[in-house]
Amino acid sequence: MDFAFDARTEELRAQLLTFMDEHVLPAEATAQEQRATLDSPWRTPPVVEELKAEARRQGLWNLFLPDAELGAGLTNLQYAPLAEITGHSPQLAPTALNCAAPDTGNMEVLAQFGSAAQRTEWLAPLLAGEIRSAFAMTEPDVASSDATNIETRIEKATDGSGDYVINGRKWYISGAMHPDCRIFIVMGKTDPDGADIRRQQSMVLVPRNTPGLTVKRAMQVYGYEDHYHGGHAEMVFENVRVPAAHLIGEEGGGFAIAQARLGPGRIHHCMRLIGMAERAIELMCRRAVSREAFGKPLAGQGVVQEWIADARVAVEQLRLLVLKTAWLMDTVGNKGAHTEIQAIKIATPRTVVDILDKAVQLHGAGGVSQDFPLAELWAGARTLRLADGPDEVHQRSLARRELKRYR
Repeated sequence: MDFAFDARTEELRAQLLTFMDEHVLPAEATAQEQRATLDSPWRTPPVVEELKAEARRQGLWNLFLPDAELGAGLTNLQYAPLAEITGHSPQLAPTALNCAAPDTGNMEVLAQFGSAAQRTEWLAPLLAGEIRSAFAMTEPDVASSDATNIETRIEKATDGSGDYVINGRKWYISGAMHPDCRIFIVMGKTDPDGADIRRQQSMVLVPRNTPGLTVKRAMQVYGYEDHYHGGHAEMVFENVRVPAAHLIGEEGGGFAIAQARLGPGRIHHCMRLIGMAERAIELMCRRAVSREAFGKPLAGQGVVQEWIADARVAVEQLRLLVLKTAWLMDTVGNKGAHTEIQAIKIATPRTVVDILDKAVQLHGAGGVSQDFPLAELWAGARTLRLADGPDEVHQRSLARRELKRYR
């Protein structure tokens, strides 16, 4: 078995690690200072635009997209270790490389399912980092862990124009508060009474300035507003009208598109989470050797040694599982890797939350403060036990697949 990365991956890893050390990590404090001076908390600090320009100059741009004409042409296995590196600074690095969610998933949808006109109008500026986007699926009034519950309606206008009229309410729409968010991919039901519950949904493109679309408020995540990700919004669609040409793919194809969108995204999330865990281990070790309690360094305390050792073992296990999943996605496709995709989605956020929790504990009061990134990293990791499907949904599906072999 060959566990080595190929030459291109090693080259990009080395380049990206240098970019992180020389540009991204030093910019974290600068970005925090600049944000305090902006007239809106959702605006991008100037240093982020500087990072984007430098990343693009170095060719560290759109690394997530496997289409060689549109992106870097990397496989899932090649991109996975790069996503891990960006997880060391999830607030800055993914955006700097134009590899931040939800834009990545939206660009993948447009590249795979969008029409030529849709790709020209929306995909091109997204690939250039000129605009941002959001994906509107989750709703407050239903259990959105079951996407077939979605109640938003996408109906044909009664005037014979062929336009679609959208009515519904969405929340936790990531990126929607960002002033550069110009386009929403909205999932709703075009055939709510259809016999196949997975063919009732469709997706349409809704420009931000469309009449009837209202961003009601920003949603917090454990008290954080996730400024770097463009926030999370509650939105209302009241007779929002878009042309028929804004339909993505075909009517009834929304559920399948959503599943296609989530496969690569789960790899990206899990590898970034591993990067967050690596950052936590580094901070734990630095803290442990620099602080004393009860007459000896924290590094000499048995419980601290156990935390660090257990964290290292867990990260190595997770990385191998996620890389195996990426390899399977490249060789047998998302369906062939379904079990492993669900396994990493269950195991990675849960384990990384525990590692971050130990890191917070080791830092004491500093761990819950704004002086260290741990509290915000913990909030982000804990949220990923819900995002892209909660643990319990993946456990249910994975268990059914295991049991099927014995029935």
